[in-house]
Amino acid sequence: MRVVVALGGNALLPRGEPLTQENQVRAVSEAMEVLAPVSVDHHLVITHGNGPQVGMLANLSAGAEHAQTFDVLDAQTEGMIGYLIERELRELLPAVREVATLVTLIEVDPKDPAFANPTKFIGPVYSKDQAEQLAAERGWVVKEDGQYWRRVVPSPSPAAIPGISTINRLLREEVTVVCAGGGGIPVAWDAVARRYSGVEAVIDKDLATSLLAYELSADLMVIATDVEGVYENWGTPEQKLIATAHPKAFDTSAFPAGSMGPKVAAAIEFVERGLRGEAVIGSLSQLAEILDGTAGTRVGRQYSGITYR
Repeated sequence: MRVVVALGGNALLPRGEPLTQENQVRAVSEAMEVLAPVSVDHHLVITHGNGPQVGMLANLSAGAEHAQTFDVLDAQTEGMIGYLIERELRELLPAVREVATLVTLIEVDPKDPAFANPTKFIGPVYSKDQAEQLAAERGWVVKEDGQYWRRVVPSPSPAAIPGISTINRLLREEVTVVCAGGGGIPVAWDAVARRYSGVEAVIDKDLATSLLAYELSADLMVIATDVEGVYENWGTPEQKLIATAHPKAFDTSAFPAGSMGPKVAAAIEFVERGLRGEAVIGSLSQLAEILDGTAGTRVGRQYSGITYR
């Protein structure tokens, strides 16, 4: 079975923990303990978030004489996190199982309306006062993220994956692939110059994963995070965990654009695009149960309406 697993930022670095190398290595090691058995039993593709890491690099770059653009910063984080994932995964897999990490271009439309409405959270969390002060000093856009505040940047929709044929070839050779990290590197095609150019944005990794899973004809797309699944009326006494849903049954406007919204949208998009395949949103710690069909919020054409756990 072809399985594509998207590791959320909170699965790689628990919310509120300092962004140190030690914490990241520990979190990646724990995640690979869960993913290694999947890599042995299935054709596995791993994607990952990069919000905290790209935000940290952007903060450092902002004080430099020649600030780096977000496409370059995205590439740096994709290489860094991909290296940690591949290194830890190789320690757990049999010697005959190969792993490859790919720096992945993702094409976007430079006229995407997302550039006028930044929604993608990056960097560390702040109090409201801290965030508003930094916004005033640095010209940032900041928004509320749960009990914290964070910087937001444009997050255009992924349109194409130039290297998809390479990923397919590796999977046919039974190589576990780490790719499209942090949503990939946003680029736009210049028809006149006949080349790609970098774009100042961070693509949502769940939407990039949805496109990737569709292009790979994946049997299962898992969006792994730090919660059991998708809740209706989250944070209220009426909250309910959704067990299964037909893609048409979701009211996507009910989920926040900066957190669960893109995950639900990505799950719906993957299912509606393809003729087969199922999407699941759930906890990385329950991945074994997700694979056997007993955990997570499952989205598929075979389900009727919405059911709850």
